[in-house]
Amino acid sequence: MIGLISATAAGAAARDRLAAAWPDRTRVYDGPVKDAVRAAFAECEQLVCFLATGAVVRLIAPLLGEKASDPGVVCVDEGGRFAVSLVGGHAGGANELARAVGGVLGAEPVVTTATDAVGLPGLDTLGFPVEGDVAAVSRALLDGEPVALEAEVTWPLPPLRVAAEGAYTIRVTDRAVEPAEREVVLRPPTLVAGVGASRGAPVEEVLGLVEGALRDAGLSVASLAELATIDAKAEEPGIVEAARRLGVPLVTYAAEELVRVDVPNPSEAPLAAVGTPSVAEAAALVGGGELLVPKRKSAMATCAVGRRPGRGRLAVVGLGPGARDLLTPRAQQELRRASVLVGLDQYVDQIRDLLRPGTRILESGLGAEEERARTAVAEARRGHAVALIGSGDAGVYAMASPALAEASDDIDVVGVPGVTAALAAGAILGAPLGHDHVSISLSDLHTPWEVIERRVRAAAEADLVVTFYNPRSRGRDWQLPKALAILAGHREPTTPVGVVRNASRPDESSRLTTLAELDPATVDMMTVVTVGNTATREIAGRMVTPRGYRWQDNRQEEAK
Repeated sequence: MIGLISATAAGAAARDRLAAAWPDRTRVYDGPVKDAVRAAFAECEQLVCFLATGAVVRLIAPLLGEKASDPGVVCVDEGGRFAVSLVGGHAGGANELARAVGGVLGAEPVVTTATDAVGLPGLDTLGFPVEGDVAAVSRALLDGEPVALEAEVTWPLPPLRVAAEGAYTIRVTDRAVEPAEREVVLRPPTLVAGVGASRGAPVEEVLGLVEGALRDAGLSVASLAELATIDAKAEEPGIVEAARRLGVPLVTYAAEELVRVDVPNPSEAPLAAVGTPSVAEAAALVGGGELLVPKRKSAMATCAVGRRPGRGRLAVVGLGPGARDLLTPRAQQELRRASVLVGLDQYVDQIRDLLRPGTRILESGLGAEEERARTAVAEARRGHAVALIGSGDAGVYAMASPALAEASDDIDVVGVPGVTAALAAGAILGAPLGHDHVSISLSDLHTPWEVIERRVRAAAEADLVVTFYNPRSRGRDWQLPKALAILAGHREPTTPVGVVRNASRPDESSRLTTLAELDPATVDMMTVVTVGNTATREIAGRMVTPRGYRWQDNRQEEAK
């Protein structure tokens, strides 16, 4: 929960805007400011104070305890110009909160944490436990000193600007090792403890068995991702409480899933009792991986430990039509998260400044779509965090489909939507897509013209608004006239047509014409052509396709 505190009418107005935007995440604290800050500090994970930074410093100073447990505190000035991350930038999430508050209120986020200021990810913000000399290794990264990365397990990481050798080390491991001097140990969630238990097995027995298995194998409990068992034991108190005490989720599987997992130590007893020859080992190995600790037993419980395979991550990111303010916040987050970026060279240039230092860039020219898709998937399969970029929405005539056709279920895939060229052009023209519409690419490089023509005829007969992508190039100049002729057989010559070139970019141009007057020679590959349906009209210089609301029909009848 985020506590909101203000002292003036202007602060209260900004506070209420934030509360309205985040109704389920915020709580307003009224009354004397000192009492409100004290109460919010004790009850909330984060605070946003609409007060001067000096006042907040004095108010929270007596309340500060441990860096790891104190709430993150953000200050917003009286004019709503700045959102300052004051306390708990990383551990308390104040840096991200400042950016989020700035996005809602239109304030400039002010973040002074050293790693954030220069674009490096904080080692304590990677989402899993970190041990060792975080300050010294972070300082070495900031100063450009060589920091070695020793990855004993594969896990996707953001760009860390590391070297093959160095006086400082970042070690990625799930083993129970103590950090050496000048070393940070990152513990990704690689381990799965499969458990089984007789009815009524005490939590101390289950917990002791799991912790003993990890300890004896030299594995760190900090890398434990989950407890796994059969669904028949989903409510077994000893297992449920053991998961709670370990701070991990309890994941359950049906007997039909577990019986398909090959295990080294099957048994007749669980087969007769719950329908699978293995519970602990099978639950630890669902989804693949290696068995690190074979089944071991206590009086009433069984346990096995597996290491899940390190799964790479592929984010397919739509960059929008070109304008920076039409690039979504989620897309920016994924670009900063990726250690490898794959994309068309001209698209890479658009967002190069958003990448973290150390991001490996794999760029290529026009016509290499399949190569880029294969490269992105291959890098993800090596365990990297990869961003594959495309203009507009990456799923619309862009990189998502070839990449997903290449990918299998051995990597995690995330899609990040973007503003499409059709939507960007539509916003410039007015509201041409106000009713049913279709997008058709006129490029026959990947689709036979016979198929394209059949789709154009279907759209014409269905009276759909049509947006043409890839309408005309130097070597492909007859397809657009042909498509327009097909539409002209079903629509009046006066049908509005919108032509937008380089939508949202500095050299953007647009014009509104008609089906009869459009000159295809004025169109190129950077242009989107939108042809209205029989109801589309030009109204006050804008292209509008009405929805056919009844109240509009009534108003038009009254005007007659």
